[in-house]
Order: sequence, then structure tokens, then C-alpha cells
Amino acid sequence: MAVTSDFLVIGSGIAGLSFALKVAGSGTVNVVTKKERSDTNTNLAQGGIAAVLGDDDSLDLHVSDTLASGDGLCHEDVVRLVVEEGPPRIRELIELGVQFTAEENDAGKLQLGREGGHSRRRIIHAQDMTGRAVEKALLARAAESPNIVFYENHLAIDLITQTKLLRRGAVTTVSSERCWGAYVLDKATGKVKTFLARVVLLCTGGSGKVYLYTNNPDVATGDGVAAGYRAGALVTNMEFVQFHPTCLFHPKVKNFLISEAVRGEGARLIDARGRAFMAEYHPLKDLAFRDVVARAIDAEMKKTGDDCVFLDITHRDPDFVRNRFPNIHAACLELGIDITREPIPVVPAAHYQCGGLATDQNGRTNLRYLYAVGEVAFTGLHGANRLASNSLLEAVVYAHRAAMAAKEDLVRRMKKNWPEVPDWDPLGAEDSDEAIVVAHNWDEIRRLMWNYVGIVRSTSRLKKARRRIQMISEEIEEYYWNYTITSDLVELRNICAVAGIIIDSALARKESRGLHYTLDFQEKDERLAHDTVVSLASRPAAA
Repeated sequence: MAVTSDFLVIGSGIAGLSFALKVAGSGTVNVVTKKERSDTNTNLAQGGIAAVLGDDDSLDLHVSDTLASGDGLCHEDVVRLVVEEGPPRIRELIELGVQFTAEENDAGKLQLGREGGHSRRRIIHAQDMTGRAVEKALLARAAESPNIVFYENHLAIDLITQTKLLRRGAVTTVSSERCWGAYVLDKATGKVKTFLARVVLLCTGGSGKVYLYTNNPDVATGDGVAAGYRAGALVTNMEFVQFHPTCLFHPKVKNFLISEAVRGEGARLIDARGRAFMAEYHPLKDLAFRDVVARAIDAEMKKTGDDCVFLDITHRDPDFVRNRFPNIHAACLELGIDITREPIPVVPAAHYQCGGLATDQNGRTNLRYLYAVGEVAFTGLHGANRLASNSLLEAVVYAHRAAMAAKEDLVRRMKKNWPEVPDWDPLGAEDSDEAIVVAHNWDEIRRLMWNYVGIVRSTSRLKKARRRIQMISEEIEEYYWNYTITSDLVELRNICAVAGIIIDSALARKESRGLHYTLDFQEKDERLAHDTVVSLASRPAAA
């Protein structure tokens, strides 16, 4: 029997929780999340939320900074929309109980930080644990709502669409493509459940685990992009993968981020000999855009042969450093690094996908009743390179807009009867005694993407990667249909799909722009100042 609700939210980060809280007054909400409800990218976000609140700031300045970071591919109407609607959404978060850091001498005034690419201090933060503060407050409010039900340790496998039902013969009327829900794996029991809803929101986060080195949590396997792509949703600009310049380099820690806010407060990047090098790469030095800084670090490591570079904030007052960055200070100290007295070893790591499922200004995809918000979505805000701390801003603005539109869709769709949806059919699949196949392919994809489709690319490496991904994809599909579904297999299938999309998108962009840098086309070509669109039905094409 299907699990039904008015709204199905797949993901439990800032986008999903904000949306759920706003629609819960209009209907029932099921929230499906693949681990515990707090295991999200949001929960790990350190820096903060960019919004115009300072006396010396303006909407035009924030728009200008975002456009400059996006390197010619931002949709200016979307940038202005998000920047203008940001401050009211910040006030809503405060009303929901988020405890942002205030100025020491004025508790009624928010402390504003600065990060790379920003011309003013405009980063609202909760010390260096902003995401955790937001997630905690939203989860507390969600727990108070009788209309919101969480399904933890549930992993969406595929979306249920009208076309799939027509192929199965469950319905007989022909209509435009629309989404009805998803097949979802209950990881505790191994059973696949059918979730039906009148409106579906994908807010599954990004795809950092497609790469060998990432500061993303283990849940970031591109599930929403892969499921949407398989269902026929348009995917845009996936060649633009942001590598965060400063991930902690330490054998005991695999994905701890050193926030960009550390550089915003004066930290300098130095090599192992103590030489500050960023002045050689950009006039903004250590406050340059992330793509510039990541490539600079990559170049320095290749030049010197060193395993990492260092981030040095030892010239700032120790009490200031401890109070401004308590989480980073404590985590490093536990590893034997006192950041008030010694520099922090750092390397770039996959951090954020600037592309995703294409949406309109209300979060709607090209599949009716399917919405996408947050990192899983492409709205046009980020262009070729996301400006620091614009991601949480985009999430709250679009969650609000999507919620308003989804409530209208609910009213229209309430008149429709639930479709006849068959239960998940395993088709004779057996338990596998060859789990090594999954583990091997998982490792090979991530190494392949890091070595061939990373910070610096070339056409020959991209073509080699595409050929290998196609072969791995065939192996995975054969395995998928012959053996019982597991969460590892579902995630492997997803990272393979997303890897293929990134490669195809990168091959289609024959220039270097923003986060996409290729040795074969090292200059920007203004004739290519358009989006790259990929769909299941077509090869990469210009939008």
C-alpha cells in the first residue's frame, strides 16, 4: 500500500525544512531523508548567509559581486530577485529561533563577516557553525507540526511519473509529463515503499561524493539530479563544480572544511616555506573568487611537489580567533594544530555543484508538480562560479517561492484521483554475493573524476573519462537489474549518472570560464556565454 501525502519532500536540509514548514498549514507533508534528519550539507555549513543588512552595503553591490563571481553566466533577473528577497527570509529565520551572532557591544545588531568576492561585510553567521544553528531551529519547529512526518534512513530510488505509469498500463489517458511520487528504499528493512504525493520537492543537496576528495558528507551522492535526469528533467551547467580551496589536510580527517570566513578575517595562504603566493594570481589576493584560489593552490602544489599549502591566521589576536572560529579552533586543536600559533594545512576539495535540475523562478522543473530547491537545483543564480554564502540564501528564498507555488498546485491537483501505481517489482532479483563489484566501481568512479575531471581539465582526459564511465554504467545497470537493491547500489548508480552528466557538460563547453578550466581552450569565448543543457533525450546542447 502506498504512503500518501499532499507534499513529499525528499531531503531535510534548509531547503526542505523551510518548504515543509511553509506548506504544512495547507496539507500533510512526508519528509524522506536518507540518514538521520540532521545529516545534511546544511548542518555542516560553516560560513553563513549572504544578505544586505549593513549600513555601507546595497542591493546593487551584492548583485554586482554575484555577477562578477558568476563570470558572465548568471541570470541577472534571478540574481536581483534572490538578493532583494534575502533580507526578509533572514528575518523569518530569526523569528523561527535561529541564533545568529550579534555584535559584542550591540546585541540588537547582527555581526557581519566578509568572505572572498564580497565587496562588503554581509555574511550573517552563527560563529562558525551557521548551518548547524539553522538546521537545529528548523528541525525544532518541524517537530512541533502535526502535519510533518519524517521517514529517516529512507533513500529515494526513482521518481514515479505519468510516462512510467503509461508504459506499465496502469492508466490509459495520455497527458503531459508529471510527477506522482517516488519509489523509496527503507534502509532498515531493505523493502521498497511507494510514496505518492500531489506535489514533490527534490532538495537532496549536491554531489561532492562523485569526487575522491570532498568536504561534503557521505549523503552527497547526487541522488536528486540523477533521479530527476532519469525521469526526464532538464539538467543545466553541471560542468561547473566548485572546489573549495581550503579543506583541512590531515590523515585522521577526510572532509573537514576550513571556512572561507577565515580568509575573510585576514588569514593568508602560504606555501611550506612561508611564502604568501596569492598576490601572483589575483589583485584581491586571498579574497579572490573560489575558482581562482583553488586553481592557484593546485598550481602551487604541482609547482613545488608539496602535498598541501597552509592557511595562516596567527597574526590575529588569539582571543579573537578562538571566539570567531570556536568550532574550527577546537577541531584543529584536537588534531594537535593550534591555529592561533601555527598555520593550518589545507588542500582544495569538491564542495558545491553550481548546476542542477533546471527550474523557473518558483522552483518548478519541466516535469509538472516536481520542484527542486537548493544545491540540487539550477536557478541561474550562481553562473559559472558561486559567490561565497549565496547558497543558503538561494535555498531560503526559493523554498519560500516554491512553497507559495506548490500550495496553488495542491489546490488544482486535489481534484485528481490517485493513480493506480504498482508496487515495486524486484523481477526475480537475487541477493548478491559480489559486493566487491559495487565497492570497486564506487572507488574507480571517484578516482577517475578527481584525476580526469577535476580542477584542471583537458579534452583528451575528458574523452577517456567518458569512455570509462560508459563502460562502468553498463556494468552497474546489469548489476542493478539482476541483484536486490541496496543503498550502496542506489548511490553507486547515482554517482555514475552524475559523473556522466558532468563529463558531457564539460566536453560541450569549449572554453575556460569560472569553475571550468581546460588546457585546450584556456580563454573565455563570449560566443559561449550561455548555459549547457543535458537531458535523457538529448546530448549536451546550448540553451
